[in-house]
Amino acid sequence: MPLWGTASGPPPPLAEGGGPEGSGGSSSGAAAIRSLLPTRRRLRLDPPSKLYFPYEPGKQVRSAIRIKNVSKSHVAFKFQTTAPKSCFMRPPGGILAPGETIIATVFKFVEHPENNEKPLDQKCKVKFKIVSLKVKGPVEYVPELFDEQKDQVAVEQILRVVFLDAERPSAQLDRLKRQLAEAEAALEARKKPPEDTSPRIVGEGLVIDEWKERRERYLARQQIEGVDSV
Repeated sequence: MPLWGTASGPPPPLAEGGGPEGSGGSSSGAAAIRSLLPTRRRLRLDPPSKLYFPYEPGKQVRSAIRIKNVSKSHVAFKFQTTAPKSCFMRPPGGILAPGETIIATVFKFVEHPENNEKPLDQKCKVKFKIVSLKVKGPVEYVPELFDEQKDQVAVEQILRVVFLDAERPSAQLDRLKRQLAEAEAALEARKKPPEDTSPRIVGEGLVIDEWKERRERYLARQQIEGVDSV
């Protein structure tokens, strides 16, 4: 059974007590039972069960996944991976309002193939997991939310890694490129400061705006016409 962790720290233990068979008490047993029951999805993922990466050995490559909150409540989500030292996610987690969508970018370093395996035939042991948690209203996201309410955390999906031939055109590769471009555009938009549409105020009560400039031009025109009429 793999150990799941985030990119910002070491993988957490599998259960209370230090392991899958530790003395976690009744809360761990209840959580295990709930994990076996079918739950209604809070998030819709695209792609739904796989992360596609271009196959470029020795390089850090990117994948993208669209995450939409399809529930009627605010939902916190978090990425986890079995390889937190070689993979990271942007953003690693967040809060989505009902109906809100975000495109997350996943970064992974691609190892060179072993034992003379064909490049695209090698099996990637790294997996990713997205977990969700219902929250009350638009709260600030902190990873500790999931530790405080462990019994309410749901596993949305375990994502398998699939490599794509970076030099062979395909519909899936084109789709990945479009999603990555959307993710970059959204990131740049978030970096820009909000546009200030309010009037600029200089000094005390002095407003500089288009109306003041128009008035100055009007007065200047009146002075010129007055000199011409003399």
